[in-house]
Amino acid sequence: MPRRRERVRAGRGRRGLWWVLVGAVLVAGGLGGIAVWQNTYALREEHVTLRHDGHRLEGVLARPPAGDGPFGLVVFVHGDGPVDATHDTFYRPLWESFARAGYASLSFSKPGVAGSEGDWLEQSMDDRAEETLAAVAWARKRPDVDGRRIGLWGASQAGWVLPKVAARDRGIRFVIAVSPAVNWLRQGRYNLLAELRRDGADRHQVEKAMRRRETTLRLLRRGASYEEYRAEVGDSADISPGRWRFITANHTSDAVADLRAMRGTPVLLALAGHDVNVDVAETEAVYREILPASTLRVAHYPDATHALVDHDTESSSLRLTATAVFAPRKLYAAGFLDRQTRFLRRLGAGEGAA
Repeated sequence: MPRRRERVRAGRGRRGLWWVLVGAVLVAGGLGGIAVWQNTYALREEHVTLRHDGHRLEGVLARPPAGDGPFGLVVFVHGDGPVDATHDTFYRPLWESFARAGYASLSFSKPGVAGSEGDWLEQSMDDRAEETLAAVAWARKRPDVDGRRIGLWGASQAGWVLPKVAARDRGIRFVIAVSPAVNWLRQGRYNLLAELRRDGADRHQVEKAMRRRETTLRLLRRGASYEEYRAEVGDSADISPGRWRFITANHTSDAVADLRAMRGTPVLLALAGHDVNVDVAETEAVYREILPASTLRVAHYPDATHALVDHDTESSSLRLTATAVFAPRKLYAAGFLDRQTRFLRRLGAGEGAA
C-alpha cells in the first residue's frame, strides 16, 4: 500500500506539473499573440532603394493600407547616431498615424547602416540636406505620391537639416520638427550641464567637465586632428576618430539663417518637458521670433523626454521594454501621435498650420 500511494502521489505530481507547463505555454502563447497584434500596423510597407552620391541607400516606403494614391508623403530625417529606416521599429506608430491622414512615409537607413552604403559619420549637415532633397526628388517621380503634398518629419539633430531642405526646395509643403536644436555649441553646453545636474554632479565635477569642454572647443576652432585631441584631453573613450571628424565638420551648425529662408512653410514644433538634450525654451523662442505666427504651431508635452517618450516609461527599463513589446503606440507622450494626424488633415483641408 505505501508504494501504491507513492505511485498515486507521483502520478498526481506529474499531472500537476503537466498542467503547470500547459498553463505556462498558454500564457506565453497569449502574450506572444498580444505582442504580434500590438506590433501589427495598418500599413503597406515596400522596400525601396535610392542612389545618391555614389552610394545605394536602403529604405522603406510605408503607404496607407488601401488605395492607389497618389498619397501625400512624409519624408523622415533622422537624429544623431546609426539609425536604420524604421528606427528599430520606433517609427511605425508614426507612420500609422500619418496613414490615418492619407499620407505615406518614406525613410532611408543612414549611410553605413542596415544595408545602406557609405558612412554617416562622413556627412556634414549640408550633405544630409542634399540626401533628403534627393529622396524628395525620387519620391516625386512615383505615380503613387502626390508631389504637391510632400513634407518633412525630423527629430533632434534633424533641426539643422529640416530648415536647409525647406529653404532650398520651396515645394516642401510642411515641416514637423521634434525636439530640434538651433545652435550646435549652445546645445552641447546645455546638454552637458543638464546631464551633470541629472546625475547629481558636485561643483568640482562640473568645473572639471567645463574645463574639458573649453579645451575641446579650442581644439575644434583650430581644426586639430584626432591625435591632437587625444593628446590634450586624454580619456577619449566616448569619441572615436570618425566621431571627431563628424564633430569637426558640424560643430558650427546653426539653424537661424535657414529658418529665415524657409519662412512661410507650415511648421509643427513638438517640445518635451523633460529634455536634457535640447534647450526647448531657446528653440521655441527662436522659432517664434523668426517664423510667422500664422504658419507656426507649437505643441508642448510636459511629461515627455527628448524622444517624446513618456518620462515615467523611459525611467524604468522594465516598463520601457514591456511597453515597447506589448503597447508600442503608448511609448509616445499622450496626444503626440494624434496631434500630428490632425496637423496633416488640416493641411489637406487648406487650413495651414494646425
